[in-house]
Amino acid sequence: MVAFHAWPYYIWRMPIRMLPDTLVNRIAAGEVIERPAAAVKELVENAIDAGATRIDVVVRDGGKSLITITDDGCGMGPDELALAVERHATSKLPSDDLLDIRSLGFRGEALPSIGAVSRLTLTSRPRGADSAWALTVDAGLKGAPQPAALAQGTRVEVRDLFAAVPARLKFLKAARTEFDHIGDCIERLAMAHPGVAFTLDGEGRSTLRLSAAQGDLLDARLTRLGALMGRDFQDNAVPVQAAREGVTLAGWIGLPTLHRPTARHQHLFVNGRPVRDKLMVGAVRAAYADFLPRDRHPMLALFLDLDPQEVDVNVHPAKAEVRFRDQGLVRGLIVGALKHALAEAGHRASTTVGLATLGALRPESSAVDADGTMPSPSPLPYGGPGHQPAQSWGGGYGSVVPRGLADRATAFQAPHQPPLPPLQGRLAGWQAAPAARPPEYTAQAAAAPPLDSHPLGAARAQVHNTYIVAQTSEGIVIVDQHAAHERLVYERMKTALLEGGVKRQALLIPELVELDEPSANRLLGRAAELAELGLAVEGFGPGCILVREVPALLGQSDVKSLIRDLAEELAELGDALSLKERLEDVCGTMACHGSVRAGRSLGIEEMNALLRQMEATPHSGQCNHGRPTYVELKLSDIERLFGRR
Repeated sequence: MVAFHAWPYYIWRMPIRMLPDTLVNRIAAGEVIERPAAAVKELVENAIDAGATRIDVVVRDGGKSLITITDDGCGMGPDELALAVERHATSKLPSDDLLDIRSLGFRGEALPSIGAVSRLTLTSRPRGADSAWALTVDAGLKGAPQPAALAQGTRVEVRDLFAAVPARLKFLKAARTEFDHIGDCIERLAMAHPGVAFTLDGEGRSTLRLSAAQGDLLDARLTRLGALMGRDFQDNAVPVQAAREGVTLAGWIGLPTLHRPTARHQHLFVNGRPVRDKLMVGAVRAAYADFLPRDRHPMLALFLDLDPQEVDVNVHPAKAEVRFRDQGLVRGLIVGALKHALAEAGHRASTTVGLATLGALRPESSAVDADGTMPSPSPLPYGGPGHQPAQSWGGGYGSVVPRGLADRATAFQAPHQPPLPPLQGRLAGWQAAPAARPPEYTAQAAAAPPLDSHPLGAARAQVHNTYIVAQTSEGIVIVDQHAAHERLVYERMKTALLEGGVKRQALLIPELVELDEPSANRLLGRAAELAELGLAVEGFGPGCILVREVPALLGQSDVKSLIRDLAEELAELGDALSLKERLEDVCGTMACHGSVRAGRSLGIEEMNALLRQMEATPHSGQCNHGRPTYVELKLSDIERLFGRR
């Protein structure tokens, strides 16, 4: 039998003593400099605070063996060099007020902390000075300033980081991983300061080269964001500009159809400082709640500026978290500004949807190039660039079908002539509920010539009774009829609710729906709130729900399926929030049941009316679940697809 000996739960008290300065600095380094990227962040922030217009970073071995940062800022003389490496020495606090922080760095801990765990060399030359000076700190031992050679600015060289505390090296990741953290750090600072040029060299190769952006601040930020977040973001971002009670918000946010599986591409800044703030992240999630599923995240960069007295940046050693004096003001500003910007975008959908579609259609190809452009066309088996099809998209339907799509050619059908009679029953509610039929859905609204001059063009065909194909002046648009109408119904339900309640339509014969008893009780407990949404329910014995009225907007919907889906939705939401507070969930479920279903044949007038309503409805570029409602294919891209360009 093996005996185990536990550590003693007490120790003998030792005499109280003062720790040596070198150990104090190493303890501070453990808080401030957790990895090479943290050292780079502190040093680059110092360069920005010094007024640098160019910052060059060189890294070796993931920052463990060498970090060199050179800037063209104001520089320091020999006396300031000696002070800069002293603990809590700073030039960034004009007074002793820690709530009046107007710079990125202010603690005065970075340089002495780095010097305590490495070999640190500072070389600097102030503007107008005859010569430069250098000073070395080796594992906390400070040398004296010495004459050196350097143009205007400062160069900081950090060698053998954590050599004085080798235990810390064991907790670092691979050199490549540490280098990636350094790159992310520099990119975030570069986003906040587009007027500063940045370079990053690692292992003998340049991995980041950003020139100073020109123009006004908003456009300069977009240029810098495009260089860092990709051309897709630059092409599909909408501007945000708002102010309230001395707090200003600016930046660029991606269209809802441009989303990612993680929040890695959400960049938030407060007074030029990159932050990770739960309040701001929650506000972004609330603003996009109507447009994205819970597991997808938008791409954006937001810059919040406010009086330093209204925000505390001193709540974290790495200055990565902040605390606002008026949290409600900040949250309301972000949510309102983002929702307004998305509404201004109207029915726009991300161009990446069309590019991805073209990539999927290309023979022997399944994706666009990394830069977002279409790959060069591969040889086509049915003719070269000079080949002329029997008919073009505008005049009818071509007789040449690309290889791989021939088996689907029979599904591509011309619209019925004359147009189909109006839709009946639960699928649309236009004819079954004349009083609820919106005025936009009329033949007159669809007849305004020329149709192809509209953003979503003129309907030409319906494919598989699910997708509407429309011709525009610049190409074609393919619309998912169910997803599009679902968004339209959803937006009308929200508007009706805000105007005093959704209009109800009495059922000729009340519908009886059987559920398990807990689900039925859950629905009946929310009967008053459901009535505001246009759904009148009452109990009819254990586990039974009697539905007497439904929202007029839904027309002749499948009431039983609607009630069952709502019961599941309420079970997931719980009792903590009212239905109004979870409008996007409940209305989304109801709108889905009241929409034009896939598989239903539509007439030309109905298809065109749907397109016109989409153009007039905000956020119609995506359905309630975050999926695109239409795909736009430019004629130039289609020509490249067929080898014409």
